[in-house]
Amino acid sequence: MAEPVVAIVGRPNVGKSTLLNRLAGRRLVVISDSPGTTRDRIFTSTIWQGQELTVVDSGGWQLEPPSLLQQKVKQQVEVAITQADVIIFMVDAKDGVIAADEELADMLRTLNKPKVLAVNKIDLEQQTNKVVDFYRLGMGTPLAISAYHNRGIDKLMNTVLALVPSVSVPITQTEDVKLAIVGRPNTGKSTLLNALIGTERAIVDEAPGTTRDAIDTVVNWNNRNILLIDTAGIKRRGRVDAGIDYYSLIRAIQAITRCDVALLLLDAAEFITAQDLHIANYILDAGKGIVFLVNKWDIIPQVQKREFKQLLEKRIRFMYYIPMLYLSAETGEGLGRVLPLACQVWQERQKRLSDSAVNKAIQEAVDIHLPPRVGTKRLQIMRAYQDESKPANFVLQVNYPKLIPPPYQRYLEKKLRSKFGFRGVPLQLNFTKFSHKSSRKIKVAK
Repeated sequence: MAEPVVAIVGRPNVGKSTLLNRLAGRRLVVISDSPGTTRDRIFTSTIWQGQELTVVDSGGWQLEPPSLLQQKVKQQVEVAITQADVIIFMVDAKDGVIAADEELADMLRTLNKPKVLAVNKIDLEQQTNKVVDFYRLGMGTPLAISAYHNRGIDKLMNTVLALVPSVSVPITQTEDVKLAIVGRPNTGKSTLLNALIGTERAIVDEAPGTTRDAIDTVVNWNNRNILLIDTAGIKRRGRVDAGIDYYSLIRAIQAITRCDVALLLLDAAEFITAQDLHIANYILDAGKGIVFLVNKWDIIPQVQKREFKQLLEKRIRFMYYIPMLYLSAETGEGLGRVLPLACQVWQERQKRLSDSAVNKAIQEAVDIHLPPRVGTKRLQIMRAYQDESKPANFVLQVNYPKLIPPPYQRYLEKKLRSKFGFRGVPLQLNFTKFSHKSSRKIKVAK
């Protein structure tokens, strides 16, 4: 059996995301005073008193959503409730019992699922008497908590544990490959995620900026577990507002940091923008594998596709080693090549080379093109090897590390790529001072 699922539900702005972050021990969800901040189901695995749990945060539930997007939020909440083994129904002590709470309580009482009523924002002991009014919701004994101040959380979770089904054999799921789906707002990241997993796991809406949190989903492809991380759109720095936009940006960058390969979505309707290149640089600076996915390919007329490809390849010729795939997440065109290509880049990132192979490749490069001379000094590369602790990092021990001009560094990188591949992987060449104490001195330059 899998981990029991605990869903946190309630109307907007009662503190559901704060509770999830508290249980996770870190900020997983955007928190704001504005109602409706959480729009998708956010999952986290946690252990409470030795029991593994999957806790699900959901968007604010409304009986009659006023917009299409909020209707989708309501549907996501209902999906979270359906999947839950135990439901934490959260209300706000400061507001008291309001009609929206009564409406949700009426719906929850029809479900044959264990439920716990959590009265949040009881920040002080003398405020505990506020919970009395919530008995009339008919949801059992209300528990006083403060998710923000960590009050009453132990009692809440002990009550939850008493209701969860027993798990005979815990399942630990590991991910072989971690992929982050990144890009500007409204490029189709959530649509791609949904298409890859075959079900609506993330809310899709035509309005840009729908996804605000990084969302994790594990899929099995070719007997390999792949973690897919959908992220909020990364806006231009000047357009990032304080608060929600800022924290969403931070989490998108964190998603890049923890992934193995980033799938950077480009919008075919907008060609490639400066912000797309900024995001690519985020990924490359983090040392992650990268794949360009040109989405919405179906809207480009057939007669223009060849010219489009030529212009795009010319625009990013300095990123020649990054593979590019043209697809339509909406129609499914090219979709079957996304995971195979991403896994190929992941495999390239794991590549290990012997010291002798690296030294030989550098020797051949130097034989063809000697390092430049600066005054009376000429660079000599004494030893070259792959860093054992960091993927796609190479250490070159030289006599004068400061004599490495960028063009020659790029030349050596191209030679390494032509010899060993590393498609879609940024290479880092670190030039260090050669030490005569090294027991393995191999001079590869003349």
